[in-house]
Amino acid sequence: MILNGSQIILECLLEQGVDTVFGYPGGAVLNVYDALYGYADKINHILTSHEQGAAHAADGYARSTGKTGVVIATSGPGATNLVTGLATAYMDSIPIVAITGNVTTDLLGLDSFQEVDITGITMPITKHNYIVKDVTKLADAIRNAFFIANDGRKGPVLIDIPKDITAAKCEYSPQVPEKHSYEVNEDEISEAVKIIENSERPFIYAGGGVVSCDAADELAEFAELIDAPVSLSLMGQCAFDNSDKRYTGMMGMHGTKTSSLALTHCDLLIVMGSRFSDRVTCSAQSFQNAMGNAKILHIDIDPAEVNKNIPANYRVCGNVELVLQKLNKAVKKKDHSQWLKQIAEWKKEYPLSQVSEDPDDVLPKDVIETLDELTHGEAIISTEVGQHQMWTAEFYNFRKPRSFASSGGLGTMGYGLGAAIGCKVGNPDKIVVNCAGDGSFYMNMNELTTLAKYQLPVIELVFNNSVLGMVRQWQKLFYGGRFSQTTLEKPTDFELLGKAVGIEAMTISKKSDIRPVLEKAISCGKPVLINCIIGKDINVLPMVPAGASIAEPILEIK
Repeated sequence: MILNGSQIILECLLEQGVDTVFGYPGGAVLNVYDALYGYADKINHILTSHEQGAAHAADGYARSTGKTGVVIATSGPGATNLVTGLATAYMDSIPIVAITGNVTTDLLGLDSFQEVDITGITMPITKHNYIVKDVTKLADAIRNAFFIANDGRKGPVLIDIPKDITAAKCEYSPQVPEKHSYEVNEDEISEAVKIIENSERPFIYAGGGVVSCDAADELAEFAELIDAPVSLSLMGQCAFDNSDKRYTGMMGMHGTKTSSLALTHCDLLIVMGSRFSDRVTCSAQSFQNAMGNAKILHIDIDPAEVNKNIPANYRVCGNVELVLQKLNKAVKKKDHSQWLKQIAEWKKEYPLSQVSEDPDDVLPKDVIETLDELTHGEAIISTEVGQHQMWTAEFYNFRKPRSFASSGGLGTMGYGLGAAIGCKVGNPDKIVVNCAGDGSFYMNMNELTTLAKYQLPVIELVFNNSVLGMVRQWQKLFYGGRFSQTTLEKPTDFELLGKAVGIEAMTISKKSDIRPVLEKAISCGKPVLINCIIGKDINVLPMVPAGASIAEPILEIK
């Protein structure tokens, strides 16, 4: 059949199983939006307040559903507003397809109005990108984009389409999407089986790759099979039931003392779907020193990550789900009860805690643990970046995979609310909460109007301490208490702000407010803004200073 380029775009999206897109219209994508008008019964479009919010929404949608997020933006500033969202997705290996418009092909390269070389700009932060100058090649470009976004280590792909290409016509024939296939080196599997079976104190460290390839069930089975404790990276938070007795907490700069001790006492560290970022190792050399003679088995789909930051003694390169399936069939069941007894003793000796001299103070630990209790650990939680992000990872017991969305690699303030929108659109029956700090909140509060427009019952929980908490914590520890430009103290009335944009607003100002406010927010079925007032000197602990040894975290700041 003969279709124009805009219709081809939408037909290809349907081919790929896309039913939701996020975006913002503009001149260069007018043809696409005109065609979208006729596909309203097949493709749901969410209009955000800003293209960056749309990119983060596509990201949250992808993380929480396992599908590919799709975002549409116009040329020039519309396209460049996607850059932070694409970089966020790239660093965290999240599959997104971004479709941007551009000026007509005869105006390319002439510094035309709202023209920008978005493929050049995004080359370092996408797995691949295209500019399509021939309508007959448009369908293949879109199909390839979806395949590449989801093949191997996942990530974003951008397709830039000049306006005249979206209007040009050609023959279109539907195709069945190409399937992905993965293989694993059997010799690597056999070697892994031997070292696992010979280990007396194995320790599993899992990252976002376990979530990405839907291997949470296989990880749970593997941990029980080899009778080992489990630690998670920030990106891997929902890869393993946090309430399980085997869970030792996060590892790294703000990891638990138990995880640090498990690392220094294990004889085999089994790393899967994680890249040993500097936020985990703190110092590569001290990390290796802390492990002593322990061996490392690194399992990852991306061979480039093995031996990049920390040298591994053994490796298995491949899809983590497939690798674990093979290991679960081959490894004999082990009993490491004494090792797990030691883990349990460390957990009891070094619990995560927050204390205050005033019993009525609002502590983030109490807020998040109450949220965990009320939602049974099954809400989808997004976060911004900062202290609240770490508190959420520390105190919320994630029980289900794909229930956590946070910017791990790029550390993007302003990510969480857009992501929460994507999470809720993709999971309408789930409770969705965005945990924010007031610093991050001010970067993206425009998306509250999106919540109001669609009446999405998302809870925006703002830990309001009137400072940039994480930066201030560093200033307190390492910069002599010189709090340069980290004190916010903005006179925003959250109750009036909520009313102004058309959503509910509530305040937690004392400990006794926590439960009733959260209960009301969860049960009201409306978008809610919660102003949770906390002290400016509540810190994130444990903490390993940059370059210090992971084995020696700071447990108290006086």
